[in-house]
Amino acid sequence: MTPEERERRDFIGRATALLAASGLAGGMASRDADAAATPQRVVDRGAPAAASGTLRLGGDLEVARMGFGAMRLTGDGIWGEPRDAQACRAVLRRTLELGVNFIDTADSYGPAVSERLIAEALHPYPRGLVIATKGGLTRPGPNKWVPDCRPEHLRAALQGSLKRLKVSQVDLYQLHTADPKVPYEDSLGEVARLQQEGLIRHVGISNVNVEQLAKARAILKVVSVQNRYNVTDRGSEAVLQACEQAGIAFIPWGPLARMGAGAAANPALAALDAVAKQRGIERSQALLAWLLAKSKVMLPIPGTSRLEHLEENVAAANVRLDAAEMQRIG
Repeated sequence: MTPEERERRDFIGRATALLAASGLAGGMASRDADAAATPQRVVDRGAPAAASGTLRLGGDLEVARMGFGAMRLTGDGIWGEPRDAQACRAVLRRTLELGVNFIDTADSYGPAVSERLIAEALHPYPRGLVIATKGGLTRPGPNKWVPDCRPEHLRAALQGSLKRLKVSQVDLYQLHTADPKVPYEDSLGEVARLQQEGLIRHVGISNVNVEQLAKARAILKVVSVQNRYNVTDRGSEAVLQACEQAGIAFIPWGPLARMGAGAAANPALAALDAVAKQRGIERSQALLAWLLAKSKVMLPIPGTSRLEHLEENVAAANVRLDAAEMQRIG
């Protein structure tokens, strides 16, 4: 074992012991920690997004359960500059006007483009806005994603995100993936170190299975998980259930993803389409309403670069699917 590996091992051990002693190893803080955090009510209950309900990330950050995903504020293939940067900035500003106060991005979106546009459009940030970003994926080209979760890369990635977002601390920093070339504990240990240094407020993880979630929770306090999940892709059902049991927010990426060739024959999608037709709403709105009704820890982040789609998505916050409709969709 090299000195660097020994140092990482020792740090992880110390961090785990500290978190266990303070009761923060789980998804929610202890009652004493929650009281000390004095969470504030910041979501405008009269805004359209607030109709989705609220949840508290880490016990202290109140967010409306209709968030916004900023991945699409880039060029084709999530690469380079968007065709209309001014329109993208207008979408971001309108997002806040609609009461959305949770924006999700990543250093790999562009790369760097999405984070920069958020700062250009919204900085100085209003009270209560929670910006979540991610690190751990690199981009060699359009539609190409390569994991790099080496501790030194994660540190550099976070420093870049802080600079582009013009903040001294990230509200929610998510480890974007597990890197098969790097022990998961090493990546998580570096994120824990960065949090200990005050550069990260809360930690989330992404693209994980149940075992990886358990491993992460043994090292640090995980307040959110971001996995692909929608009505036709429920591969992360077990992870969602684990999040529900632990009180961890579940952020479904791809809630409105293009359906594959076999989706037309999917009985759940067919049932959802029938419900949407009966209600006179768009499929996208029914998809989001289904997610909101599926679990109280669900925090959808539909993304778009068009104002009309933004308005349509946020309007889904006011759609309530009843028990019969949820049973019909499954």
